[in-house]
Amino acid sequence: MNLLDRHIFTSVLLTCAAAVGLFAFVVALPNVVKDLLTPLLAGQFGIGTFIRLVGLIIPFAVTYALPMGILTGVLLTLGRLSADSEITAMRASGISVLQTARPVLVLGVLCALAALYVNLESAPWARTQFYRELAAAVRANPLRVIEPKTFIRSFSGTVLYVGEKDGAILRDIWLWELDDQSRVRRLVRAEAGRLDYEEATNSLIPTFVNAKTEERDAENPEDFSKSPNAPSARTTAGVRIALDKYFGRSLERRKDDWLPYDALRAKQAQLAAEVPAPDKVGEMARKRMELSLILHEKFNLSLAVFAFALIGVPLGIKVSRRETSANLGLALLLVVGFYLLTVAVRWLDRRPELRPDLLLWLPNVLFIALGVWLFSRIDRK
Repeated sequence: MNLLDRHIFTSVLLTCAAAVGLFAFVVALPNVVKDLLTPLLAGQFGIGTFIRLVGLIIPFAVTYALPMGILTGVLLTLGRLSADSEITAMRASGISVLQTARPVLVLGVLCALAALYVNLESAPWARTQFYRELAAAVRANPLRVIEPKTFIRSFSGTVLYVGEKDGAILRDIWLWELDDQSRVRRLVRAEAGRLDYEEATNSLIPTFVNAKTEERDAENPEDFSKSPNAPSARTTAGVRIALDKYFGRSLERRKDDWLPYDALRAKQAQLAAEVPAPDKVGEMARKRMELSLILHEKFNLSLAVFAFALIGVPLGIKVSRRETSANLGLALLLVVGFYLLTVAVRWLDRRPELRPDLLLWLPNVLFIALGVWLFSRIDRK
């Protein structure tokens, strides 16, 4: 690698790193606000735990930030070089566009390999570890999730309101239990009570004093023509407040896209070996296709890093702009187009006969073909 290659490589690398950092922040911010800000402000864990949990979000954010970042970095760097007539000077010295693009393409390959590792190993591990550590932090003092004079909707299937809180003792308690359609199927009102954490079921178990209960029809809880069953008792049994939703997701029911590569392949082999019942053939085909889509998408996002680097070279030279906003806009437009095509293919997951796992590569094929065509156009000028 000669001096010019090192200059272009370093310039693009630094700009790409800044762009990836910016986009990673944008991707990570909603997760930080949704999952971490409330327990942090409630004193559920300290700053050290908060910083560590934010660090575990970064690999997931990098999965989507890396393709956008490298395209933005290439457009910004080559656009500036072209606007300053440095590209023209290189070509006048006998340096072809392909030679100019060589360090950028090398960087694209290296970043694609890094993205492959992040997508297959680092991000799934970090995602699982994030929810495991978040759950451990909240379980250390589960009653801190209860804020007086606040409607707490973070629980799964339950809305809770507490007027006063004195340690584990609660007063003026209102609890609404919801069905799968978020309809109230039971209302509990109590003068006082307490909540105890049951680790085996990951639930808060309430014990109410002077409680009144209204139980509505299980089939149609919104049918108010039927009088609700409203027994009164000093204590109310059978009520549990599940904490799975508060912790984000239960690790036992974690999504398949959280699995690392070896676990995905093992699950694929397990599904492939199963012989479904005649009435379950379609369902089994959809399950197999869903796993195949997850695996292909991880490879597809990794290749997208190189595809964006490839298409960014001729576009950066052709646009010839030093304005950051114009190049950022062009990068975002291309990235949005890529992800829209990817999402459109993902919608075919219920039609495994159309092979959406193979169609998932279509956006990358189109972008690489467009990049090669733009290269040929510029090289002839």
